[in-house]
Amino acid sequence: MVQNLGFAIFGCGLIGNRRAASLPAGSLRYACDVDLVKATALATRYPGCRAIDTSEGVWSDPSVHVIIVSAANLALAPLALAAVRAGKHVLVEKPGAISSAHLKRIAAVAKETGAKVRLGYNHRFHPAFLKLRELQASEETGDFMFLRARYGHGGRIGYDREWRADPELSGGGELIDQGVHLIDLASLWLSDFARVEGHAATYFWDMPVDDNAFVSLRDTKGRTAWLQVSCTEWKNLFSFELYFQRAKFHVEGLGGSYGL
Repeated sequence: MVQNLGFAIFGCGLIGNRRAASLPAGSLRYACDVDLVKATALATRYPGCRAIDTSEGVWSDPSVHVIIVSAANLALAPLALAAVRAGKHVLVEKPGAISSAHLKRIAAVAKETGAKVRLGYNHRFHPAFLKLRELQASEETGDFMFLRARYGHGGRIGYDREWRADPELSGGGELIDQGVHLIDLASLWLSDFARVEGHAATYFWDMPVDDNAFVSLRDTKGRTAWLQVSCTEWKNLFSFELYFQRAKFHVEGLGGSYGL
């Protein structure tokens, strides 16, 4: 078993920098970005890390065991697929791909090569949700009935000119950005979704992707998740409510700019 893992990061923006900061000292081997300036800015803070703007050499480097993919959505699946083909383990940021077919392909190749793949749905590891997952339906709470969740921010000046506003790069708008977190969290309490309904709209931002989405998920037992995500929420909001027959649990805020 490998005791000291070596890492490479593809995509040196905000998330890539956050991931680098959490790695063990001396473990980051490569910082890769199509913008070499960004890669260099990250790499210079970590001794032994090399800044590159191409993946050549990374896949065959035996000192690299794990690839962190934190690029724009369009690039997530191709990079993750190349990594698992090379037998590297992968942490790929959400949503993982712009198509479920791409994710299925990654999973199939990973099974062949023995590589482990994880998606960056980090909200399920927030302390509040770790605690909630301990709370199962009981005689005291009664059966779980439904949940209601809202997640939103207000964007920023020029938000509609960023890569997230380009469907070719992002694969969609607010639903694929913050909405996937709520869908992932809903799956912790609902079984397989038997019925999916929703509406996505662009109410404010001048962009060809949605700035608001409303989703209803129902599982095979009739339990429901009502979800809304928005980038016209002028004050950052996170609210997640679980309803049981005789109890309610409410997560309000995530910390930082999202409140408590």
